[in-house]
Amino acid sequence: MESKYISKIILHIGFGVLLYFVSFFPKLFFFGVIGFFLFKIIIATPKEKSKAVLQGCAYLTGAEVIFRMTDAGLFYESSKYFIIFYIIFGMFYNGVSNKGYPYFLFLICLVPSIIVASTNIGIDASLRKNVAFVLSGPVCLGISALYCYDKKITMNQILDILLYLALPIVTLTTYLFIYTPSIKDIITDTESNFAASGGFGPNQVSTVLGLGMFVFCVYYFLNSKSNLLKIVNIILFSLIAFRGIITFSRGGVITAILMIFAFLVVVYSKSKRRQKNLIITSLISFVVISAFIWVVSSNQTNGLIEKRYTNQDKIGREKNDVSAGRLDLFMGELQGFIDEPFLGVGASGMKERRLISLGRVIATHNELSRLLSEHGILGIFMLLILIFKPLDMRSTNRYNYFFYAFLIFWFATINHSAMRIAAPGFIYALALLNIRYEKRPLHRKRIIQQR
Repeated sequence: MESKYISKIILHIGFGVLLYFVSFFPKLFFFGVIGFFLFKIIIATPKEKSKAVLQGCAYLTGAEVIFRMTDAGLFYESSKYFIIFYIIFGMFYNGVSNKGYPYFLFLICLVPSIIVASTNIGIDASLRKNVAFVLSGPVCLGISALYCYDKKITMNQILDILLYLALPIVTLTTYLFIYTPSIKDIITDTESNFAASGGFGPNQVSTVLGLGMFVFCVYYFLNSKSNLLKIVNIILFSLIAFRGIITFSRGGVITAILMIFAFLVVVYSKSKRRQKNLIITSLISFVVISAFIWVVSSNQTNGLIEKRYTNQDKIGREKNDVSAGRLDLFMGELQGFIDEPFLGVGASGMKERRLISLGRVIATHNELSRLLSEHGILGIFMLLILIFKPLDMRSTNRYNYFFYAFLIFWFATINHSAMRIAAPGFIYALALLNIRYEKRPLHRKRIIQQR
């Protein structure tokens, strides 16, 4: 198992090298991934079908940004559509829990916004493209949640699914190191840095790197059965954290820290005394290594990263808006809800309004305000489902170690990056899984009766 794990890591480092140096490899990689997991889902036994579906979806979730960065996919939203496709395929074989019906209602509530959009969006705009862009994320969330709700899965299986999520993030990290091996040459101010993010959106890159930080932290604490694995996992965590920090996009890194904190609190509270001592020992070394990563990041950015996280510009002046303009967008979308409180302004309606008033397209960063502005009262109903249905499930099932970490990722991410990528929707769905823990086999001594 140890050699198999390390082999997978090395393979995905190799993928990162090939993606950068071989021009035709991105397309080959994309279609290879789609074909591999489709084949795996088809041949999986009924008992293993759910695991295969979730592995495929997890891999696409982790790979979505590197696919976009290298122009590997069929189109920009390819990963979300194939995740939906895999899950529908899984529903055909495994069905869904009848207790998950609120997520079916959530999907139905998205429909009126399409009708409203068809009357509001200008004739020069592409209705299909605009609507698909803003609704693909919520649809991906709704379909994933419907499939995952109360689905039984073992602890070993969820750890395996998390590994499939993290493997393409190893590929992304490798690609980033090759793209910009020298950091000091590209960091000149405290703004989000595209060069340090592989020439792609720092917000999206930071978000998935934060997920990678979380997964390898989980593996460090729960699945490092030898010193070698501990070293491998902490090195991977360190490299991913470093690349996440130097994107200068704070959302993904802060979200990762919150996830790790929530995960460790739950694990510690459910552990026995001896296990608690081991967790504390591992935590001390983990904190020391994390501090070292920050020192290296500060050194490589000439101290600018510290100014970024304390909301200062490059010469140390405090910025007026800590939200980097997101608050103005949020308030503008609340105004859209006030103007059209019943059915909202329609899918992509606020983008159209900003195009008319400002003369340029500005996409929202906050999915909460978008739900209110584009769906009206139905948006409030959808938010209630998304917040309270998982908590209702948690009241009767407290076995998912990752429940709060997954919900934190969803909530934090949709507040700084909306649902540009599939990650918040799919990770939200993983919080709804019914995780079972394998019982150790009992070895009873055979009693021999003497005559």
